[in-house]
Amino acid sequence: MKDVWTLKYRPESFDEILGNRQTIETLKSLTASGTLPHLILFGPENSGKMSAALALAGKLYGDERELNFTYFNASDFFEQGKNYLVRDPRFYRILGTDDPKKIQKSVINIFKDVINEYAAIAPMNADYKIICIDSAEALTMEAQQALRRIMEKYSRTCRFILSSKSVSKIIPPLRSRGVTLFFSPVTPDELVLFMQAVVEKEGFSIKEDVLYEIAYQTHGNVGESLEILQTALIEAQEIGTELTVSMIQMQFQLDEENGAAELFKAVSEDKNFMEARGKLDALLIDDGMTGSEILEQFENIVLNDEKKHGDEAKTAKRLIQIADCDSRLSQASNERIQLENLISNFDSE
Repeated sequence: MKDVWTLKYRPESFDEILGNRQTIETLKSLTASGTLPHLILFGPENSGKMSAALALAGKLYGDERELNFTYFNASDFFEQGKNYLVRDPRFYRILGTDDPKKIQKSVINIFKDVINEYAAIAPMNADYKIICIDSAEALTMEAQQALRRIMEKYSRTCRFILSSKSVSKIIPPLRSRGVTLFFSPVTPDELVLFMQAVVEKEGFSIKEDVLYEIAYQTHGNVGESLEILQTALIEAQEIGTELTVSMIQMQFQLDEENGAAELFKAVSEDKNFMEARGKLDALLIDDGMTGSEILEQFENIVLNDEKKHGDEAKTAKRLIQIADCDSRLSQASNERIQLENLISNFDSE
């Protein structure tokens, strides 16, 4: 139980990735073609995007993957800023200091310099190298415009893979320069089979209904499912009991109460829009949740609220409001605006 299962059981090849077979087959074909385009991989967290990018690089470069594959996380760059940059040894030569107060350049200019320098480095024993930018939705508009120009400048020797939870936040000029591939959450049956295999390898026994409860609560999020499974098994082992469905439900209920439930209370009970905006910011910025993830939790809270109060008409109205917001999110360039519209009108007559 000492190893972190999310790392221990991370897929290393295309065939080990759960679900999304059509998308994986497309990636296999693109990799084999010898003419890999820029790629934009989008979908929920832990749906396989980065695993696919790493598997692609492994297939192309083999043992030389580290020489030709570079990874950056845009949210670290633009949300943590200079305090993050000085902790990454790759940037010391560009920054010239490990003291964030001594950095004169802006974060956006540092980003331009870093990406431009890495894109200019020639590939090693390959036709092109790959720069992968995770959490690309965190890139500012100026950063995306700069990235577009860099992609054009080094298109012969460098390919870019952008991984994002929200493709609507990627500007059209960037999206038009690559092939966009969608990753959906893993189905419950696939996820349960995978977790069962992990449990057996680790020498544990667990009832199938517990695994299905984890799959249901995580909405097909593989990484979160493994984290919950490992943590719950440790806790059950420490108190000398069998892991049950109710223990899993209790864990998620406690987590939910710390986030979306507070937002729900602010809009449906307190009718306090300013407080609700603060709760929304905490979910989007501090917790890093996407609009779709917030709406999923909102839906669960609404359904649980109906069980307590039995008001079917109010539940139907709330679900329609959530569905309308979800539809607008798919076309929106700013999730926050659509979510604010939902919370300002939630439960209104």
